[in-house]
Amino acid sequence: MATIEAIGLAKRYGSKQAVEGLSFRVDPGSVTGFLGPNGSGKSTTMRLMLGLDNGAGSTTFDGQPFRSLTEPMRHVGALLEAKPFHPTRSARNHLRLLAAANGIADSRCDEVLELVGLSSVAKGKPKKFSLGMGQRLGIAAALLGDPHTLILDEPANGLDPQGIQWLRALLKDLAGEGRSVFVSSHLLAEMALMADRLVVIGRGRLIASGPVEDFIKSSRSNAIVLRSPDMDRLGSALGDRGGLVQHQADGSFVVTGIDREQIGDMAHELNARLHELRSREATLEEAFLEATGMSEEYVGQAGSLSGPPGSHQADQPGGPR
Repeated sequence: MATIEAIGLAKRYGSKQAVEGLSFRVDPGSVTGFLGPNGSGKSTTMRLMLGLDNGAGSTTFDGQPFRSLTEPMRHVGALLEAKPFHPTRSARNHLRLLAAANGIADSRCDEVLELVGLSSVAKGKPKKFSLGMGQRLGIAAALLGDPHTLILDEPANGLDPQGIQWLRALLKDLAGEGRSVFVSSHLLAEMALMADRLVVIGRGRLIASGPVEDFIKSSRSNAIVLRSPDMDRLGSALGDRGGLVQHQADGSFVVTGIDREQIGDMAHELNARLHELRSREATLEEAFLEATGMSEEYVGQAGSLSGPPGSHQADQPGGPR
């Protein structure tokens, strides 16, 4: 099975550097999530990997660039757009056309249509498909050649909860067979369930690459939650040993900079009672927002669109311009 090796990927659009010096590795047998804020360069990176955009750097699949692969769908399956098909050709004929170009039997078209749940609409025209059905057809096309590598850009877009659950199970099963699965998504809670490893970028540059659990453990949102009626003496002792103690509205205390076992030992030494002592693990969302906060390109302002009377006069006919 193939390893994906991306080295020094870079792409500029006029004065904007979309991707810069991006290098990472995707190993077989794992689902690798590709994360980044809007405008961070994820889609551009995937296009560079497949040779669809010209730019610097290189990507190899089992040691070969995509453009050198004979019958490429037998090696790499890709979904980069929600509805990449001719709108008036039937779903089955769309797959048959792709199959013919890659030496794949027509029977495989029926297999993948059944796999993605579209057998009943095989003769239907994709122009009438919902976004979710279009995504399923795109996934079917990516699986058509039974490839060792999958590159999927936001494949869960338009899928209902059952569809997202199906997609998660499918990708994990494919990775379990030893394939390389590289998938982008903004659904961070789903990515936490699906991915084994992560590649995280911001403004076209690498922020992190490695196991999901390592990325989450690096977050400052990991902390210890405790409750104690003897917090007066325990709190000062924690501060003396490098802990940062924050009082919460519910009466608990959040402690960082010191682990749970040390807190338990200190409480024992000081004869301080503990009514609660537990670890609070950061979520993938918390870790992601912390890691990419300085890399977000499009930042909205919180608050209501409505304001005091007259505050939007410039938008009214005859108002000041």
